[in-house]
Formats: sequence, structure tokens, C-alpha cells
Amino acid sequence: MFEFKNVSYKDILKVDSLRIRKGRATVIVGASGSGKSTLMLMLNKMITPDSGEVYLEGAALSKTDPVALRRRVVMLPQNPAVYDGTVGDNLRIGLEFAEKPAATDEELLEALAFVELDKKLDDDASSLSGGERQRLGLARVLLLKPDVYLLDEPSSALDPKTEASIIGRLVSHVKASGGTVVMVTHSMEVARTQADDLIEVSGGTARPSEVRGRNEE
Repeated sequence: MFEFKNVSYKDILKVDSLRIRKGRATVIVGASGSGKSTLMLMLNKMITPDSGEVYLEGAALSKTDPVALRRRVVMLPQNPAVYDGTVGDNLRIGLEFAEKPAATDEELLEALAFVELDKKLDDDASSLSGGERQRLGLARVLLLKPDVYLLDEPSSALDPKTEASIIGRLVSHVKASGGTVVMVTHSMEVARTQADDLIEVSGGTARPSEVRGRNEE
């Protein structure tokens, strides 16, 4: 789906050749500051390479309209934006920004239930904890139904049990609907259990790595 060819960005990251496959969950791992987020941000043109090219289904991203791209390839940062207003307002605003049809209250509540966020639509969003804000962000992205979900540490504020439940359900749901997940995580348990493909970023380079431990129970 994505292909990197002779890509470099400042002195942070150099990728000679790398592929990210469609319809799979690709997990990106590496030490803090290694360039994981830089790699991901190139996938929707939030960052552009200094040299080389990133392709999406054969089309060069350098020649792709960024707005159209970001509606197909949606980024969820580690600390999602929470806007003034209610939980429901925060769910609806993503659809408004993307110029997509409004969701019903039932659909909004289903999205909250999916991410295990026990809140009412008229609850004040400003009172949410860090973990609740991450789940609200996940629900907002789910409602958009993009082709590609870019998730940057989407569960860092969750306890391990909740993380395993929500991320496992999310990855299964996205793949079942034909979507693609690309996720940065520090959790080796998430990588072990959810990655179809693993990319390791180290020493300023990114390369495919083996998913270890899944069948070593």
C-alpha cells in the first residue's frame, strides 16, 4: 500500500526501501526519539521527505492533494485534541471537519461503547482524564471510517487490561472492514499480539522485523 524509496528526512531518518501492506496491522517500534513518529507522519504528508519519495498505491505523495490524502489516511496523535463542549460535540466535530454526513446519537453511543468510554453524549468533555481523552479520540476516528488509521501511541494512558481489550477490538474491526492500521507503540505486548507486520526504527533507519512471541505461549 505504502512504499518508501530512498527517503531521508534531516538527520533523523533514512529509509532506502520499505513497504507497508494493505489490510494489515503494521506496528512501529523503537526507542524514544528514534524517528517512529517521523516515519508515520510521512504517510499523510504532515512531514515531507528532504529526498526520495513515499508512494500510496503507486501514487507519489508529493503530487497528492494533502486534504484528500488526510481524509483517507487519518492520524490520531498520542494526545488527541479535546474541544470545548460535550462528548457528543467532540465526536461530531471530526465528521464536520471531514465534510462527512452527520452521525445519529445511536451511532455516537455505539462508538463510545466500542472504546469502553462510559460517558453520556452531553457530558462535559473538559472533565475527561488522559485515558478517557485517548478513547474519545479513538471513537472520533472510528466514526470517520478512513482507509488507513495512523495511531501514534493510542493507548499509552490506558492500563494494560483496557489497552489489550480496546486495541485488540479496534485492529480486528478495521481489518475486517478492509482497512489498514499503522501504529506506533512502546508496548511490546501490543506489538506481539496485534502486529501482522513489525517495523523497527533504530539508528536513524527503519526496517522490517520479525514479530516474536505470538506463538510462544
